[in-house]
Amino acid sequence: MARRILLLGRKGIVVDDAKSQIDDPGLEILGGTCIDDVRAAFADDGGGGGGGATGSIDHVFMGAGIDLELRLEIVREIFQRSSTTTVHLKDASSGPKGFLPFVKAVLEGLKENNL
Repeated sequence: MARRILLLGRKGIVVDDAKSQIDDPGLEILGGTCIDDVRAAFADDGGGGGGGATGSIDHVFMGAGIDLELRLEIVREIFQRSSTTTVHLKDASSGPKGFLPFVKAVLEGLKENNL
């Protein structure tokens, strides 16, 4: 079964670019820019045909461009919905260009450790 990840950023173009550059058949990659996208991702069952249990998101990656208060609200929403989802917050100093390398590095570490 594919692991489901959710990429969140302030700009949809950054999220879409990252999604298009992550080539891993073992991943189902969702994207969003706001808390409503988080809620929709947790409500989605991955297409209904074996893409994961309803509400199943394995890992969330969040860019630093999202307002701090909204980031905190999103983290709260995720942890209230799931006891198994991990949340990874990117630093602000590397800017939008650092989002994809951040996601790839964390995914590689998770893969190496079978997480």
